[in-house]
Amino acid sequence: MTNHLLARRLTRQEVTNHEHQQHAGQHRRTNVRPKRHRDYCEPGTEFTAPGPAERLEGAATALTAHGFSVEILDDATAARTRIKDLIPEGASVFTATSETLRLSGIEEDINSSGRYHAVKPRVLAMDRATGADDIRRLLASPAVAVGSVAALTETGSLVVASASGSQLPGHAGGAGRVIWIVGAQKVVADLSTALRRVEDHALRLESARAQIAYGQPSAVNRLLILNAEPYPGRGTVLLLCAAVEI
Repeated sequence: MTNHLLARRLTRQEVTNHEHQQHAGQHRRTNVRPKRHRDYCEPGTEFTAPGPAERLEGAATALTAHGFSVEILDDATAARTRIKDLIPEGASVFTATSETLRLSGIEEDINSSGRYHAVKPRVLAMDRATGADDIRRLLASPAVAVGSVAALTETGSLVVASASGSQLPGHAGGAGRVIWIVGAQKVVADLSTALRRVEDHALRLESARAQIAYGQPSAVNRLLILNAEPYPGRGTVLLLCAAVEI
């Protein structure tokens, strides 16, 4: 889900605390990696546990057939290293609001390193009333857009959900190039399951974050489904074998 650019970014712990503030005796979450299963069958793991290797391979094959470039990497650390090779120094780069980017360190690398012309810090410094037109243009047409998705189907469709829609034009076609970092837990069987992941899982967690940040829940006001990439080399998916984010 996405973003109100001027709002404070919340940590995962703050979201967790908000969701469970009435349960003082709740146990701490552990960092134990969930077991792999051939199908999503255990309660509570349907949209959080990494899918089986064959599901990731099937998604990668379908994405490639649909015109996307795909690389299967071990984890977010590998993606953080790889993305430095994919984005040329000095390029204008917009990072969509994403826990995947934040937790991996990719967001900080792009927006704070000085290696790129980072769009987001520039937008945050602009007056949103007098500079509204310039903000829209900057967000819609960077040289490179970097983000994640709410779900990826095994049939090769990327699903991006948004409340404001600010990052969608770049993903859909405005950016010269787009790179999506996708954790293994986001790979689902088909589009109907992907939409259920958006509504039943991603929206719930994003709403908890938005309630703290903005005083109101989030919503799926915009939904982008990318079934194919018609321009060779424009869209790259870094598909991780490990789970990252929500």
